Amino acid sequence: MALDAGGFPVTRTPAGVQRSARATHALAVLDERISGCYACSRLVAWREQVAREKRASFRDEDYWGRPVPGLGPADARIAVVGLAPAAHGGNRTGRVFTGDRSGDWIFAALWRAGLANQPTSTHLGDGLELSDVRVAAAVRCAPPGNAPTPEERDTCSPWLARELDLLPRLRVVVVLGGFGWTALWPVLAAAGYAIPRPRPVFGHGAEVELAGPRGPLSVLGSYHVSQQNTFTGKLTEPMLDAVLTRATDLAGSAH
Repeated sequence: MALDAGGFPVTRTPAGVQRSARATHALAVLDERISGCYACSRLVAWREQVAREKRASFRDEDYWGRPVPGLGPADARIAVVGLAPAAHGGNRTGRVFTGDRSGDWIFAALWRAGLANQPTSTHLGDGLELSDVRVAAAVRCAPPGNAPTPEERDTCSPWLARELDLLPRLRVVVVLGGFGWTALWPVLAAAGYAIPRPRPVFGHGAEVELAGPRGPLSVLGSYHVSQQNTFTGKLTEPMLDAVLTRATDLAGSAH
């Protein structure tokens, strides 16, 4: 497999994403392969443009400017799935949800739930460690207007499918927002989980239990930690805390 200028294995097509994801047997290797993905030309052009032009307040920083892998240990019983990296958040720092207002919310909530060792996530090497939770995104590249297309979602989905498959103790998935909710069901169906018909409707606090090849899996919905939701009060800290408390309770009862 060819390497790019950053030393990451290169994947350039949707079929290549499928092959590369299926052939990966360790999270660290998956992270490297995700970081070398060039399968969606619109997203590649945007993430690299943002990394070149930068935001004025970050003009002295070197932007990551590539897909953002997940974060968290392989023995996690909980996964948190968001939408996509922010242009000047994860696309800048190279770590999911790190360096933007959404990250301020989710990592503070994970800390309050006992799943993170600190409430802040500002940059690589800041000391953040997660326990019993893996955080990822449905789409790994920052999209224009924070809006991936359905085709981009589907192209990226094998990465998420393989990431969840490489969490052998997984018992709960917390989905942030309707986009991630929609993206998750085909992934779980392909993994052998029995998906209700019609598919469950997204909502804050929505809860679905699925039967699957590794036992039951609970899927919980939460409004996304976007500024639009948090600034307007559509999502409050107690609302987010309630979902994560439910997730930890479910993960513990399945232990």
